[in-house]
Amino acid sequence: MKPALFACAAVLCLAGSAAAQTSPGPQPFPMPPRTEAPQDLPYPGLLKVTVDATDTDRHIFRVHETIPVAKAGPMTVLYPQWLPGNHAANGPMKNIGGVVFHADGKVIPWMRDPVEVFAFHIDVPQGATSIDIDFDFLSATTGDQGRIVMTPEMLSLQWISLAMYPAGHFARRIQIEPSVRFPEGWTNFSALETAGVEGGVTRFKAVDFDTLADSPMIAGRYARQIELDPGGPAPVRLDVIADRPELLDATPDQVEKHKALVQQAYKLYGSHHYNHYDFLFSLSDRMGGSGLEHHRSSEDGTIPDYFTSWTKTPSARDLLPHEYTHSWNGKFRRPADLWTPNFNVPMRGSLLWVYEGQTQYWGFVLSGRSGLLSKQESLDALAATAATYASRIGREWRPVEDTTDDPVIASRRPIPWVSFQRSEDYYSEGQLVWLDADTLIREKSGGKRSLDDFAKSFFGVENGSWTPVTYTFDDVVAALNKVEPYDWARFLNERINEVAPKPPLDGLARGGWKLVYTETPTDYFKSAEARRKMTDLTYSLGLALGREADITAVQWGGPAFKAGLAVGGKLIAVNGIAYDSDRLKETITEAKKGGPPISLLIKAGDRYRTVDIDYHGGLRYPRLERIEGTPDLLSAIYAAKR
Repeated sequence: MKPALFACAAVLCLAGSAAAQTSPGPQPFPMPPRTEAPQDLPYPGLLKVTVDATDTDRHIFRVHETIPVAKAGPMTVLYPQWLPGNHAANGPMKNIGGVVFHADGKVIPWMRDPVEVFAFHIDVPQGATSIDIDFDFLSATTGDQGRIVMTPEMLSLQWISLAMYPAGHFARRIQIEPSVRFPEGWTNFSALETAGVEGGVTRFKAVDFDTLADSPMIAGRYARQIELDPGGPAPVRLDVIADRPELLDATPDQVEKHKALVQQAYKLYGSHHYNHYDFLFSLSDRMGGSGLEHHRSSEDGTIPDYFTSWTKTPSARDLLPHEYTHSWNGKFRRPADLWTPNFNVPMRGSLLWVYEGQTQYWGFVLSGRSGLLSKQESLDALAATAATYASRIGREWRPVEDTTDDPVIASRRPIPWVSFQRSEDYYSEGQLVWLDADTLIREKSGGKRSLDDFAKSFFGVENGSWTPVTYTFDDVVAALNKVEPYDWARFLNERINEVAPKPPLDGLARGGWKLVYTETPTDYFKSAEARRKMTDLTYSLGLALGREADITAVQWGGPAFKAGLAVGGKLIAVNGIAYDSDRLKETITEAKKGGPPISLLIKAGDRYRTVDIDYHGGLRYPRLERIEGTPDLLSAIYAAKR
């Protein structure tokens, strides 16, 4: 008895002590119970979802879904929150309206979870064998609301935004049968397999919810399909929709380059991880552009004149190689902390510098090897990337790995000082780190091995399977060591996980090239300027201007920054004369001779001010230049594999 009495006394003493130390004011209100965690168990029954996608005038998708239920009582239904490829919790809940749950014709009241706001709680009535859900997806009608996904000529349908699912199960253990009513006469494309058409509604074969979410669709009034690998191990198709029929006219040479992309990818990875693959390719300046990876398809939205103005648009041609590579890197091989059992469990992106960074690297390599980019265009694209990160001053305080949280931190919204804050630099700085690794392997092995060997061994396993295989940092290091023994953990930690003030340009020098600046932009640089409708003077005045002369970027520490300029102002006049892009460039060139500072009249809100920039360095545009007497490894990297 004595020990028990002593224990009770101790507890009372501690409780009294805690009470005595409580500060004045409120205490936390209890949190509600967490939503049921997903289990690797099959959900009983087959869900069905039908979408009416015919209201293209008002950009509304109307959804009806049926979920079978096994018993009465409390039930939680989830709307997808964490979106693969977005790497963030940005499921478009704000676009959902008119949500009604019902069973046997009677409305069921619902309550949104006060903390996990993508969860709906209901009580299933006695005797019900299924519940029905109706809601509208109110897609953007103007660009400032989000990406436009419906026009009178085409639409983009993402199932992950148009279906809900029951809590408590892995998404891959929930079976669902989708169907869609498209506008009459339109052609639709998807990785889903058609089961039939009845009464104007296209039915698709049942799949698990994971696969449905990963199988978006496009449809359009003007469409064509191009077979890219007839007779290959699995069909690969370029499914094209466009604003006008003439925009579909790809030349035979253009088609051959896209066919070569498939063959070069097979030679690189030595495998495929799909039973068929569809590039869902939209050519439009009315529907929003896109670049989103999926396992057996990709959403690829770009400029309308992709084919018809081919020679003027090289900066648009790495999109398909990048998204195609994701079928291997990101979808089949996936970072272990990024994979989740359903779409409401938080994702962690610590290895996005592999997922996206190496994909960015291989995307440009495959662009060059397939002929989608010429060797010169490939080098010029690399120069543009190298220049960006050579001047990324934010590296002095922030490591690349920390930018893998940017999709969550910034939700891909504009930020005021990109060069200082950094923004998802794991993509293109990651690309430069992998170039560094590739050239290092080539150098140390005497040209016998390269990063190609890593790609084949790491992404090429289990040929034909599309069941994801996860990886960790240690797995990446081990795979690199099998290709070429080296302290790869230190190599990656120094460049990715630590603050690295030195720009990652070693791969250029080891590859036999160096970054230089000239007064004339490359054709690739001009293409990127035209595509983004901007004037890019980052490496001279230290700013970029949009089509309407608005200041869209200011380089931290550059001449414009030192003169007090920031994003948001508008350039009205240069040296007292109305602004014109060519006139500004002429003024910069003329200032090389000396003389007074360049005078800019700036409007910011309702205020005008004159800003003098004391800059006399002339125009500066990046390009690569050969280092004489060194091996030309870059040319070997971009050369087609035989």
